[in-house]
Amino acid sequence: MTIFISYSHADKKKVNVLAAYMVKQNASIWIDTWELNVGDSIIQRIQEAITKSDALLVILSKASVESEWCKKELSTGLIRELDEKRIVVLPVLLEDCEIPLFLRDKKFADLRADFDNGLSEIMDAIARVSNPNQSRISDDEGYTDWAVDWGETNGFFNLRFTIIYSATSLKMTFLTEVIVICNEVTTARQKQFEAADLDWIGRMIISEALFDFAESDDFRVMLDSSFPQSIEGAIQDPKIGTAYQVVATCRRLGEDNGKDQIVNISDYLKKIREYLRATSKQPTPKDLQKLMQVMATPMGTER
Repeated sequence: MTIFISYSHADKKKVNVLAAYMVKQNASIWIDTWELNVGDSIIQRIQEAITKSDALLVILSKASVESEWCKKELSTGLIRELDEKRIVVLPVLLEDCEIPLFLRDKKFADLRADFDNGLSEIMDAIARVSNPNQSRISDDEGYTDWAVDWGETNGFFNLRFTIIYSATSLKMTFLTEVIVICNEVTTARQKQFEAADLDWIGRMIISEALFDFAESDDFRVMLDSSFPQSIEGAIQDPKIGTAYQVVATCRRLGEDNGKDQIVNISDYLKKIREYLRATSKQPTPKDLQKLMQVMATPMGTER
């Protein structure tokens, strides 16, 4: 997830401190002084950045509330917020100033008295809209709450997605758990990623393998009672020895309407994939260099 920082250049020094802190906390940010190059169309690049960013961090100060640039950026963010029906604009109060009318009902992060505490408030706000390990996905038919966790069982690395779907038209919810269990080769590879501080990339690779599998296999479960139902599958590449076992368990909760229900796990995972691709941080040049080193290392079988 990318955060666009809207600010006045009069506040450049403090904003650069804020941006550097956010980067250290693994936030992906867009700030003009870091992104614009000589010859770039300023209007075009900023317009594209605001459109593609997942949220706008609006720095409020005496200078910014008077800046025509900042006013236009704020207006664009608020229009997106109305169109997308979600939080897009995250206000940050840098100093005492006149709060813009359409931001007065929003809670803001406060950097005035305690800069460190204000930074923590900003990261908390970003986490609520950009946590790559859990979220809620809503549509006209209901909402899907999900979270992912990971660990080892009997020495084998595993990734687990827990999904709860609530349909607007039904007085019931559906609980689904999808576990991906790595074999010796893929567990060894994940440990290589962990040793290189690239564990998140390893998990992303496993997740993508699961998503591809679910998309091609049309993963569904028929629920005809309140008892859990399970299905299994396998993902393999014999050429390099990688393999994953996939186990999905589903059950329904709430009011029984007497009808069988089909749970489309493939659809759940498709939505989660879209969210993860939008929110996951991008590897830095240093990360890519370490990734190439890991990928050039033979995939071991030792646990």
